[in-house]
Amino acid sequence: MAFSLNKAQLIGNLGQDAEHRFTTNNVSVTSFTLATTNSYKGKDGNWVNETTWHNVVAYGLSDFYKDALRKGKKVYIEGRIAKRDYTDREGIKRYVTEIVADRYGGIIPLDPRESSGASYQTQTAPAESNGGESISTAPPIENNPEEDLPF
Repeated sequence: MAFSLNKAQLIGNLGQDAEHRFTTNNVSVTSFTLATTNSYKGKDGNWVNETTWHNVVAYGLSDFYKDALRKGKKVYIEGRIAKRDYTDREGIKRYVTEIVADRYGGIIPLDPRESSGASYQTQTAPAESNGGESISTAPPIENNPEEDLPF
């Protein structure tokens, strides 16, 4: 059996608000573009920034992401690289390369939450889509620095 690996990990900023839609089978599809920047020193000694745009698609995301995936927000994406093709309205065959985000933990918002007084909402995956087991992510517990002192 041949083994292979197709894994992408990106940290970048959204180029526009995410688009949310549903397939004919009522599965939610979320898509957006993500900009990543590579910096290096050019031949003249000055820093050069190269921005790469990635198409990202995720299936089955909850409503939590409708507010978290806005233009300019920084996110971590983990998933696989996929290629597909389609024929446009003029009959021209088009090719697309995109990152398909992992279902659980594949998208993590990195911007600090706005201080609007709203509390953190726990993200829970539907139990029926995960073999009856709910998955929940909660914010990290902040330690009291005085409790960590060795004396």
